[in-house]
Amino acid sequence: MRSRIAQAKRLVVKVGSALVTRNGEGLAHDFIGDCARQIATLHKEGREVLLVSSGAIAAGMQRLGWQTRPHAMHDLQAAAAVGQMGLAQAYDTTFVQHGLQAAQVLLTHEDLADRTRYLNARSTLQALLQLGVVPIINENDTVVTDEIKFGDNDTLGALVANLIEADALVILTDQKGLYSADPRVDPSATLISEGRADDRSFETMAGGAGSGISKGGMITKVRAAQRAARSGAHTVIASGRESDSLISAANGVNIGTLLYAVDSPLTARKQWLADHLQLAGQLTLDDGAVTALRAGRSLLAIGVRSVEGDFERGSAVRCCTPEGNEVARGLINYSSSEARRIAGHPTQDIESLLGYVDGTELIHRDNLVLP
Repeated sequence: MRSRIAQAKRLVVKVGSALVTRNGEGLAHDFIGDCARQIATLHKEGREVLLVSSGAIAAGMQRLGWQTRPHAMHDLQAAAAVGQMGLAQAYDTTFVQHGLQAAQVLLTHEDLADRTRYLNARSTLQALLQLGVVPIINENDTVVTDEIKFGDNDTLGALVANLIEADALVILTDQKGLYSADPRVDPSATLISEGRADDRSFETMAGGAGSGISKGGMITKVRAAQRAARSGAHTVIASGRESDSLISAANGVNIGTLLYAVDSPLTARKQWLADHLQLAGQLTLDDGAVTALRAGRSLLAIGVRSVEGDFERGSAVRCCTPEGNEVARGLINYSSSEARRIAGHPTQDIESLLGYVDGTELIHRDNLVLP
């Protein structure tokens, strides 16, 4: 199973506050620098890496001289605002030293729940990867509310893995992996080497948060692996304190705990689309487009005869034959008004008709499900 990770081309790496801030004492520049070095090594191997980094609140607490995590929401948000400055600067400096550009991306759970913002975030991250830039992602703790109380960046890492269809999620923590029991209280606890991400028994093995700085715990990492598996991504939970742990995990070395997805990424995504789509409109296609879809190709605007319904970009629509029989359903790259304007036109006309291009396909084949 470890070979699945070694074959991964796109990875999301999540690092926790305990590692990034020396358990809250201040930014761990040595760890940040070593993390950048390992990512640069993977980058040279042709791997795409996105980094989800905690630490803004903890770094802000250190800068402000606070010894304990505050409870007031405005204090937490203020600490995040102060700490994010130092966190971003530290990453930018270290990645430049390795010949890489980094980009700061702040997200909230709402960004990934709203379909339009979801697609905008996805397009931005994909553009950064195509440019060879390393996205440094954190939750936007300066503006979120409930997420600070109940959220965690393990979940964010899984959501990002779903968002950009990553092959693997690597969670670096201050523990060696998932144990059969909490090793801090049970000396007989054994390290779980690997297992299915959907194995619910792992939840009972996971302990709580390890410190007052960390917001999550092993339970959030197990649940993140379950969530990442929904889009076919495998998860490795490993210690970030071990030498070259990221490189080892990415290369399939037996380190930490591997929680693997059962389905392939494409199969998992197709199943998600089939199970969760609420149809907002309908496209009637010509015979050529119907043949193309059945052959596994994307839907182009030129193959659309008519558009029914009122929907936004990213909505789910039904694709029908000229006789009205459903041939596919999927997530459309344009709103209903835009789709009507470009229907029947070749791809090269989209920019002149709309003034911009959101995608060369009306619906990409990865976002299509055939009955």
